[in-house]
Amino acid sequence: MTVHKIGIIGLGKITMDQHVPVIAANPAFELVAASSQRGIEVEGARTFRTPAEMYTAMPELDAVAVCTPPQVRHAFAREALGVGKHVLLEKPPAATVSELDDLDAFADQEKRVLFTTWHSQYNAAVVHTRELLSRHKVKKMAVTWKEDVRHWHPGQKWIWAAGGFGVFDPGINALSIVTTILPDPIFVRSADLTFPSNCDAPIAASLTFGSNVPNSELSAEFDWRQTGPQTWDIEIETDEGTELKLSLGGSRLEVNGVLDVERPSAEYTDIYDRFAELLRERRSLVDGAPLRLVSDAFLVGRRLTTEPFHD
Repeated sequence: MTVHKIGIIGLGKITMDQHVPVIAANPAFELVAASSQRGIEVEGARTFRTPAEMYTAMPELDAVAVCTPPQVRHAFAREALGVGKHVLLEKPPAATVSELDDLDAFADQEKRVLFTTWHSQYNAAVVHTRELLSRHKVKKMAVTWKEDVRHWHPGQKWIWAAGGFGVFDPGINALSIVTTILPDPIFVRSADLTFPSNCDAPIAASLTFGSNVPNSELSAEFDWRQTGPQTWDIEIETDEGTELKLSLGGSRLEVNGVLDVERPSAEYTDIYDRFAELLRERRSLVDGAPLRLVSDAFLVGRRLTTEPFHD
């Protein structure tokens, strides 16, 4: 088995919680380097202040995982591709659709693998739901994605800045599930985006969608102000009356009220297994559909203002 020497750019919460331990457990990868502007270190890996220093000191590096805030992800990914590294992108893959399109074209030009990792798509219940819906039309869909930002993103100021996505940082996970399970494309028809008066990114969003299925009723509610139990549900009714409910972020599926699939989350394990497969095949996997829906929500959205947010 080929063992790929990999580095990480950006050592935030998701990196330390998921990427580092998952890489350590995957025999296809060896974490040998990390780039952290704050000088955070990872045991067993050399730490550098900038990716450029990392590439100069370690030319044997095969790939990098870019786990920075989205506002700077394009520059770091393009730099890595330009020096011959394969690139795994944490979600969202870029701050804008145009940036992602550029990375896709540049990776193809440089003959490097580019992988957009929508982790929620890798839940077994999501995969099974896609198979079930492939034979049906979706008549109704209600997405409810509500969580506590103070729990999941404590002290992370970048998410409230322009380009930080705000509530779409978790909401795009729901959209990544929706775009992979629905047999027909959907389009944002309207959006109410609620911004704290002191922030440049929304804390809540209400979306309605259209599709090519006549008389469909499709909506999504995202909110970062929920405390207590968290809600990550997608409820669907097909044209034949079948009711499906994906819950717990896509790890549990009920069909007509009966449990059909339940598997503990192993999203990042599956992500790195897929990355190893893509590297073997020298093939990119770039999915821009969830990012386009977020972009469209901002294009058609109505801005509402609420009280200031203080972490």
